[in-house]
Amino acid sequence: MLYCFGNHALDTDRRELRRDGELVAIAPQVFDILAFLIRNRERVITKDDLIAGIWGGRIVSESALTTRLNGARKAIGDNGEEQRLIKTLPRKGLRFVGHVREEAPATSSPSRDTMAANLGLGDQPSIVVLPFANLSGDPLQDYFTDGIVEDITTELSRFSELFVIARNTSFTYKGRAVDVRTVGRDLGVRYALEGSVRKVNKRVRISGQLIDAETGKHIWADRFESSLDDIFELQDQMAHSVVGAIAPKLEQAEIERAKRKPTESLSAYDCFLRGMAGWHAWTRAGHDAALKHFYRSIELDPTFARPYALAAGCFLMRKSTGWVVDRATETAETDRLARLGADLGRSDAVALAWSAHAVAHVVGDIKAGVALIDHALRLNPNLAAAWQRSGWIRVYAGECELAIEHLRTAMRLSPLDPQMHLAYSAMAFAYFLLGDLDQSSTWSDRALQLRPGWPVALRVSAMSHALAGRERPKQEAMARLRMLQPNLRLSNLHEQIFLHRPEHMARFVEGMRTAGLPE
Repeated sequence: MLYCFGNHALDTDRRELRRDGELVAIAPQVFDILAFLIRNRERVITKDDLIAGIWGGRIVSESALTTRLNGARKAIGDNGEEQRLIKTLPRKGLRFVGHVREEAPATSSPSRDTMAANLGLGDQPSIVVLPFANLSGDPLQDYFTDGIVEDITTELSRFSELFVIARNTSFTYKGRAVDVRTVGRDLGVRYALEGSVRKVNKRVRISGQLIDAETGKHIWADRFESSLDDIFELQDQMAHSVVGAIAPKLEQAEIERAKRKPTESLSAYDCFLRGMAGWHAWTRAGHDAALKHFYRSIELDPTFARPYALAAGCFLMRKSTGWVVDRATETAETDRLARLGADLGRSDAVALAWSAHAVAHVVGDIKAGVALIDHALRLNPNLAAAWQRSGWIRVYAGECELAIEHLRTAMRLSPLDPQMHLAYSAMAFAYFLLGDLDQSSTWSDRALQLRPGWPVALRVSAMSHALAGRERPKQEAMARLRMLQPNLRLSNLHEQIFLHRPEHMARFVEGMRTAGLPE
C-alpha cells in the first residue's frame, strides 16, 4: 500500500519512504513504527500497542522507544514540539494526525515475501478474531456469540508473542461478508480466526477456523460442544478450548514460514523459529542445530528471552537423553541461560516455563523451578506447554497428584499437541512414583507409540512392567533402552534424572535394577 501525506509517500510494499520523490534513509524499526501509526491512524496508539506491534511484547527501554519515535518524526519532517503529523496525547499515547491518501501499489501481484513486508508489525505473528456468526436463528443470542469472541480475544492476548487486534476494531467487520485476505491487508495481520455459534435448547456448538490471512489457506478447524448450564462459565471454557487448540497450530505455521525465508534475511525471531524446528526433530543432530539457531538469535537480539530459555531446554534434553558431553560446563551454562531467560522474560510465559523446567531438572533448584512455573501459569493459564512443564516439575518435587492434575489440563488444552509424548511420559512417571504400576505402564506405552525411541518413556515402561511381573514387555523396553544408551548403569542414573525426594530416587534405582539395568 502507498500512503501519501504532504510531500511524503510511504510505500509498504517496497518499504520505502520518499520526500518530493527522493528516497529518505530510514531504519527498519523506524519504518515499522511509522507504518504502524499511519495504518492505525483512526485511534490512539498506546506505548503497549507499539511494544506489542513492533517488538512483540519484549521489554523495551524508555530511551530506546523515544529514540525510535524521534527518528520517525525526523524522517517525515516533524518534531516533538510542533507535532504536525505525530501527536502525543499526554498519559494516553500517540496518533498520526496528518491527512493521508491511500493508493494501490504499482505492482499488480505482490509476492508472499512482499506481502509479509507489508504487515508493518515486525516479525511477530499477528491475529484478528473476527465476529462469529450467530446460527441460532435468534438475534437476541448475539450477546452470547459476541461474548465468546471477546473472551477468545482476551485469552489470545495472554500470549506475549502474539499481536492481537483489539475487539473494537475486529467488530467493525460484524455483519459484513469479507475476504480474510482483505482483512489481513487492512489490519496488517498474518492470521484470522473466524467461526460460528449455534445454540439449540440446552446445547451449544462452536465451530472455528484458523486461516492464513496472506494466502487464505485453512490451517486448523474444529468444533466444540457442551451443555448450556452456566452461560458465563461456558464462555470461559469454550474460549480456553479454542485458544489451547490453535496455539500449537500457530507455532507450527510460524516455523514453516521461517523455514521458507532466505537465510541472509533472518531476524532474531526467525532464528528462534528455526531453532524450534530443530527442537521438534527429536534427534541429537536436530537439537544440536536448534542450539546453534538459539545462540544466533541471542546474538541478533540479546534482549529476546525465549532463545535463552529454549537453549537451556536443549541442555535439559541432553541430560534426559544421555547426550551430555561435559556435565559441569553444561550445567553451568544451563543455569546461566535459564536465569537470563526468566529475567528477560518476566512477562513471557513460554520463556518462564522452559527456564523453570531447566532450572529444576538440570540445576536441581526445585524451589526456583516451582516459583517460575507458577508465575508462567498466572500469566497465561491457556498455555498447554506451561501446564506440561509444571507436571514434570511437580514430578521432580514429589507432588505427583498435583503433577497428574496439571498434565491432564495440558492434554485438555492441546489434545493434538505434537509433544504429547512428553505429557504421557510425565503421567507415567507420576503414577510410577505413586505405586500405580498399571497406570504407569499404560501411559509409558502410549508415549512409546508416539515416540518409540524416547528413553524417558522406555525407562518407566521397563520399571513398571518389571515390578508388575510382566517379563516380556519389560525385556523389550530394556533391550531398546540399552540399544539407545549402552553406557547407562545404575551408578550413573542420577546423571539423567533428578528427583527431589530421596525415597523417590531410591524407588527409581530399585525399579531399574529389577528391570535388569546393570550396576
